[in-house]
Amino acid sequence: MKKLLSYSVVLFVLTVILLLIIPLPAALVDVAIILNMSLSMMILVTTMTIREPLEFSIFPSLLLITTLFRLGINVSTTRNILTNSGSSGQIIKAFGDFILRGNVVVGMIIFLIIVLMQFIVITKGAERVSEVAARFTLDAMPGKQMAIDADLNSGLINEQQAKLRREKIQREADFYGSMDGATKIVKGDSVMSLITTAINLIGGSIIGIIQSGDSIGNVLSTYSIATVGDGLVGQIPSLLISTATGMIVTRAVSEGSLNEDVSKQFMAQPTAIMISGVVVGVLTVIPGMPVIQLMIISLGLIGGGFYLSRRIKAEPGLAMAGAFGGIAAPGAEPEGLEPAPAEEAPPPVSEEEYFKDVNNVYTLLTVEAIEMEFGYSLIPLVDESVGGRLINRIIIFRRQYAQDMGFVIPSIRLRDSSGLNTNQYCIKIKGEEVAKGEILVDYFLALEPENPEKEIDGIETIEPAYGIPSRWIRPEDRELAEIYGYTVIDPLSVLVTHLSEVVKQHAHELITRQEVMHLVENTKKVSPELIEEAFPNLISYSLFQKILTSLLKEGVPIKDLETILETMIETISDTGLPVKDVDGMIENIRAALKRTITRMYCEDGSMKVITLDAELERTMVGCLSKGERGYYLALSPDILQSLINQVTVQLKKFSGFSQSPVILTSQVMRVHFYRLIDQFYPNVRVLSFNEISNNVQIQSIGSLTLDNTGRKGA
Repeated sequence: MKKLLSYSVVLFVLTVILLLIIPLPAALVDVAIILNMSLSMMILVTTMTIREPLEFSIFPSLLLITTLFRLGINVSTTRNILTNSGSSGQIIKAFGDFILRGNVVVGMIIFLIIVLMQFIVITKGAERVSEVAARFTLDAMPGKQMAIDADLNSGLINEQQAKLRREKIQREADFYGSMDGATKIVKGDSVMSLITTAINLIGGSIIGIIQSGDSIGNVLSTYSIATVGDGLVGQIPSLLISTATGMIVTRAVSEGSLNEDVSKQFMAQPTAIMISGVVVGVLTVIPGMPVIQLMIISLGLIGGGFYLSRRIKAEPGLAMAGAFGGIAAPGAEPEGLEPAPAEEAPPPVSEEEYFKDVNNVYTLLTVEAIEMEFGYSLIPLVDESVGGRLINRIIIFRRQYAQDMGFVIPSIRLRDSSGLNTNQYCIKIKGEEVAKGEILVDYFLALEPENPEKEIDGIETIEPAYGIPSRWIRPEDRELAEIYGYTVIDPLSVLVTHLSEVVKQHAHELITRQEVMHLVENTKKVSPELIEEAFPNLISYSLFQKILTSLLKEGVPIKDLETILETMIETISDTGLPVKDVDGMIENIRAALKRTITRMYCEDGSMKVITLDAELERTMVGCLSKGERGYYLALSPDILQSLINQVTVQLKKFSGFSQSPVILTSQVMRVHFYRLIDQFYPNVRVLSFNEISNNVQIQSIGSLTLDNTGRKGA
């Protein structure tokens, strides 16, 4: 029985196809008509109660099945009407009698109005909306992918959530593409209903006059009732399905079900309701108007709007804060805010008198690891007393970064600054400014797609984190910008994304000796024997800090400290590698962490890379020179210039992928090539073959070669 239920849809479709061939008695036709109406009603109600179109992703296929079912019923009813002297069940006769009311002309006009209303208004509109939604959804996919990457980089989501959101974007594109084609089925169904009606009326009348010998008046009366009834029992479900089609493709920006959205958004506009009531009341001065009805509706609207207005004012508003001073985002606590350090009380004496005490001068020497300074207009984004959520977003980013990279970002000092413009902010690392940006709080940032459908009005700018051409747009233009293919980001997300990218780029500068000792103590809780073996006999804290700094600088997570320490111990003890050969030790650690490294740059089992030509790599090996601090790569200016030009060209191939640019070399050349390329392209990752898992397919999309210029220079 369970297996039979799993094939219920298949059996239903096969049964519908049989309706096109096998004649059905009138009683079974009535059952099929009732099922068709019930199913259409269920679909319409479902489209009105879902929160987003993907909750009813089977709709395109269901649209085809219901249309086929409806056509099968039309064939059966037409066969019965033409062969049974206009009789095809009680439902068709009841509908025909109810609509015609003894007047064939009026009944036919009403029927035509219903058909044309569905065909011209609902079906045509749904078809156009589906077409536009499909095109814009496909055009907006790259921008949405970038937004997901930005949220992932800022720590708002993890990799699993990012994967689910990417899958949702792909499903949306597939859904709207299917809906674009499915609306053509609805349009064809409307045309077919007109043809079927004409066949029933004309063909039935001819058959009735020739075969029955009855009068023309009786024949037309009989077949007009059957025709109108048959048309209505087909058009009512078709109208419901067409309405459901338009409903589901227009739910692009909905936050809840249709009932929730209508209630919430209308109740949020009491002024509009009261003005409408006043306008309706003014209509009573027009002679001949129904005064009682107008006054009832007018008073109802005015009273309802007044009640909603009082209710909105009664809700507690956001308390506005007074002064805003420097506060610190939470430190190592991932779950809540640390109390902000209290500001020092002003000295009871003058500033000169206060600093006569040499101990007070030392308070000026403290350097914050990370600082953010804000212009006056950006204070509401930070100050929690007026609804600012920057600190909460920093907490989320800190927690996500610790989970991904194994390093806890230190406290971030947030303070206002009179030295900045009102809309500016700057980010400092160890007291020095490393990044700066400008934000318009009352606007949204729209990232420009490669080929926008139309340009949106706004203030041209550059997105601060990734350098993408953008525009600051008004909030009311947000939906229009998304339709044109722009990716729209709120001001706080722009700020957090920029901060997260800056912190990631400078994370290696923030790992202090104290933080290293904290990491060691944390590892000691789970592997005390490993820590006792490593420290301080084999590994010094200075060496360990240098190793962790090098890994973080290249974006390698240091979360697996046990593997890192075990590899260091093995390298020192078993291979006899001298401790001063830090590069060799780092390469061994990277090889031990190859699963982690592979995961970071692998998509669907493949990794896209740029490779080095064998001849170029041999030439580079020959250019290695030994100095006081080990080997370094000494290339001629011609080879270096040619190499940089080639890298510039090859990196453009990654613009269409969400993966970070990767250059693949041998283990011998990896660290030297990285140091060479890092000064020009700090965001490019250089990997060796030893750092890639065996189950990953390497896809070379470009190669760096020793061209003619390079050979001549060599």
